[in-house]
Amino acid sequence: MAKAYLGLGSNLGDRQAHLRAALERLKREAGPLVALSAVYETEPVGYKDQPWFLNLACCIQTTLSPSELLDLAKRIEKELGRARQREIRFGPRPIDIDILFYDDLILDSPSLTIPHPRLHERGFVLIPLNEIAPQLRHPRLGLTIAQLRESWPGHESVQRYGELNIQ
Repeated sequence: MAKAYLGLGSNLGDRQAHLRAALERLKREAGPLVALSAVYETEPVGYKDQPWFLNLACCIQTTLSPSELLDLAKRIEKELGRARQREIRFGPRPIDIDILFYDDLILDSPSLTIPHPRLHERGFVLIPLNEIAPQLRHPRLGLTIAQLRESWPGHESVQRYGELNIQ
């Protein structure tokens, strides 16, 4: 079993329902939920002319390989209404599921980079991830999530929104 840390976000439609549905599918098809952060409302990064996001981080225990987990994430996104081919880069979407870490694996492939290459620059990832895994060490940077959170420059707004009740 591997521990995979994921970041989820939504800024179209019923944001909480999209997050909840994605988590339920991940639990059912990837493995048990080990940790779940609070939900944070966050300012868009990159393309600013869009609604604000709800974001969270979670940890699952899984027997899926990184590529199988990516395939599952993409299927869930598509089923919840994401149409990648019509999207603006960093634009609005009903759901986004990113693999942040997969154990201490370092992976560079055409379809997947682990750890996520920009996670240390993004408050919408660092703040919820710090809530559930402050001592997790970034295998490329050698710093803990708590250390990365402390050094984050804070360019976008990230505010605690509430809890997402998942059974």
